[in-house]
Amino acid sequence: MFKLIGVIAGYYFFGFFGALFGLFVGSFFDRMRAYGSGGMNPLRNALRQAVFLETVFISMGKLAKADGHVSQDEINHVEQFMQKLGMTTEHRQQAIGLFKRGADPAFDIGPTCQRFLAVCGHTRDLKQVLLVYLIVMALADGHLHPAEETLLADIAARIGYDPSTFRHLLDMVQNQSHFAGGQTSPAAALDDAYKALGVSRDSSDQEIKRAYRKLMSQYHPDKLMGQGVPEDMIAMATEQAKEIQLAHDLIKKSRNI
Repeated sequence: MFKLIGVIAGYYFFGFFGALFGLFVGSFFDRMRAYGSGGMNPLRNALRQAVFLETVFISMGKLAKADGHVSQDEINHVEQFMQKLGMTTEHRQQAIGLFKRGADPAFDIGPTCQRFLAVCGHTRDLKQVLLVYLIVMALADGHLHPAEETLLADIAARIGYDPSTFRHLLDMVQNQSHFAGGQTSPAAALDDAYKALGVSRDSSDQEIKRAYRKLMSQYHPDKLMGQGVPEDMIAMATEQAKEIQLAHDLIKKSRNI
């Protein structure tokens, strides 16, 4: 609403450049309305997006090299990742450069995590999205190498996750991937569905509903964009939400709820 008003008023009074300024200001007030007085400053949001992407590609490179060999499956995963982002040739080259930097055996991931924590760290959902993307990357070749798991745990610890919370998230993402990909037998599918939501067969219907709603809220497009996830990456979060939805549907069907 404010965005449209800003564009029209800016163009009317100051022409084309006034419309651009109106778009910028209007977007800011739209965010303020959507997220309250704590709504994000557009310039701050742009910084978060840049640091988020930098951290993703550097960490992907580090993960790919963690077992001593960058596999073709991992390269293909990064290529698909860049395609989904719709990157220009220039941006692809920058991303590849970040990936190669992280893949250098001598590269220290510590400063990258510190920068991410300083810029994006106060937002729990943003930290979780980062870890989810990295876990999916580590699983790209079909299995999780011990060296990859160790590195993921190290990154998680550096951005504020305790070991049990990280293990819980890792188990959830692994089972979401197994469940959605049809990699388990029908007998094991329901167990995977429970694990994908972070609950168990002993959980009550209400507990399952709360877990499902919490996960879906974390992957809500507007919420993620407001916290600094680049718009082009929202589609990937949506894919994760679909897996969660499939798991929840199977549990509901089995319980007749």
